[in-house]
Amino acid sequence: MNKRSTLGGTALVALALLFIGLTVLFNYALRGWRLDLTENRLYTTAPGTDRILAGIKEPINLYFFYSEKTAQQLPQLRTYGTRVREFLEELAGRSNGKLILHVIDPQPFSEEEDRAAELGVRPVPVGAASSQFYFGLAGTNSTDGHAAIEMFDPNKEQFLEYDVVKLVYQLANPKKPVVAWLSSLPMDGSMDPSGRTRDPWMVLSEARQLFEVRPLAPGATRIDPDVNVLVMVHPKNLSPATQFAIDQFALRGGHILLFVDPLSENDVSGADPQNPMAAMVADKSSHLEALLNAWGVQFDPGKVVADRGRALSVTMREGEAPVEHPGVLGLDQSSFSDDVVTAGLSNINMAMAGALSPLKGAQVRFEPLLQSSTDAELLPVARFRLLQDPASLLDGFKPSGVRYTLAARVSGPVHTAFPDGPPAGVTLPAGQLDLKASAANRPLNLIVFADTDMLSDFLWVRVQNFFGQPLAQAWASNGDAVQNALGNLAGSADLISVRGRATFTRPFERVEKLRRAANERFRAKEQELEQQLRDTEEKLTALQAKSDKSPAALLVTPEQEQEIEHFRLEKVRIRKELRAVRAGLDADIKGLGTRLKLINIVLVPLLFALLALLVAAWRRRRRARSPMREELA
Repeated sequence: MNKRSTLGGTALVALALLFIGLTVLFNYALRGWRLDLTENRLYTTAPGTDRILAGIKEPINLYFFYSEKTAQQLPQLRTYGTRVREFLEELAGRSNGKLILHVIDPQPFSEEEDRAAELGVRPVPVGAASSQFYFGLAGTNSTDGHAAIEMFDPNKEQFLEYDVVKLVYQLANPKKPVVAWLSSLPMDGSMDPSGRTRDPWMVLSEARQLFEVRPLAPGATRIDPDVNVLVMVHPKNLSPATQFAIDQFALRGGHILLFVDPLSENDVSGADPQNPMAAMVADKSSHLEALLNAWGVQFDPGKVVADRGRALSVTMREGEAPVEHPGVLGLDQSSFSDDVVTAGLSNINMAMAGALSPLKGAQVRFEPLLQSSTDAELLPVARFRLLQDPASLLDGFKPSGVRYTLAARVSGPVHTAFPDGPPAGVTLPAGQLDLKASAANRPLNLIVFADTDMLSDFLWVRVQNFFGQPLAQAWASNGDAVQNALGNLAGSADLISVRGRATFTRPFERVEKLRRAANERFRAKEQELEQQLRDTEEKLTALQAKSDKSPAALLVTPEQEQEIEHFRLEKVRIRKELRAVRAGLDADIKGLGTRLKLINIVLVPLLFALLALLVAAWRRRRRARSPMREELA
């Protein structure tokens, strides 16, 4: 017996030493190994993120400004703050020492607060005392360049990885991206009929502040190799040589932002001062069918999306009342997809937009960015020319029930639109061959909008005179959508591949389902009781007003007094029943909570206890059998 006890104690000591030894060994041998068991792989970075981190050549300092003490008063922000810090630590751990993370809690009137302001991180006042809450990220590189996320927005949690990795990419690649801009519209300023010079379109002016914008002539036969993004606005009547240059740019892995239109209001081609009607009936559609087909995109320049559910009110002529125009669309967040291009936008306006769809048999990935409502129909573009009354578009209107795609992201492998080689007149440099397909590591990256009028100022920005200076005020998010698309495409293919992720916060889906079902079940009864209550209060008020008048007070009969008392009691009864109905809305949720508590507090411990008793009984029975076997032996 003593020998067995000693052996058991020695075994326990040996197991403890083995456990400690393995822990120390694994701590060094498995350093950096992680196992992500979350449902949506929240702590698993995208392959594009890993490649961007591996490509960092010089150290980058990240400064996470986070007011820890203030966050304790804000449960939602405290939880999200933990999520952001853990994600930043994850990136730093995967960067082989190239990302150096500093977590800073700025105190009032401190050097850290000054440092945050210097790097572009701004606080927001919270609480009754208006405490300054910092929740932003700044980064610096070895060349004194810096970038910042002013404030992490919990509503954009699904884009956390993209926003942070984009900041890192910008610091690792500080050179200003080059954007080649090809447009057949007068975006860079023009002369109006009175001879005055018009300013460049606001969307182009904003792009010039963020990128190196190079104009590309419609007859260009070459696109510089250092161009990061090619922007094409209303491509029309492009020569085969120009289309071939665009085709080869796409096959080299070039990134393209394209705006096509079935009826561009700003298209002045065909204008003839001697014949004003010529411009009105001229073809104002984009022409790029061969390239779009090669890229797996179908666009019909003869159809316009008319959407009764998204129609905006417009004034056709001065002095007339506004009227809804189903061709002029106001898109809200219900029309947006979950993409970095539309993230954080409020509304986008379009006019006479077309519809996009994936070409049958194409190998590309077609992802809608903007969509119409189901109360929409495709109408011939001819119905929008010389239009006097927008209401006439609803004559014979038959909604198709389809949500038409107004903007899309297209990516994947594509083949050339010139399988027979370069067109006539194009000569390649010596030793250079034309590309027939995109390389596996250089897929097509295209964002296409089926409208060009959304770029014009009148649909999203108004300019006012402020003490002699023009002041632009945006009333729609058109400009932000363009800048988001440019910013996304200006990065590498790895950055573009980093898309939105699932949120860290897990909703109580079953509770929400119960709440919706309870609302549907009790809402009708609640409305019925509220109507009865209003009717009773009106009758009671009328009878009391009658009884309060001194001449008529003598005319109130006992039956009327009895009726007044009856209405008072009825009012009390209805109010009581209404409270019971409202309380019933949460009854199922409370019942679910009770059941979960019963399972977690009582049932699960009982199951474990029962299992332990069964194991103990089995072991006693086994030990009891062992002496019997020894005696028989």
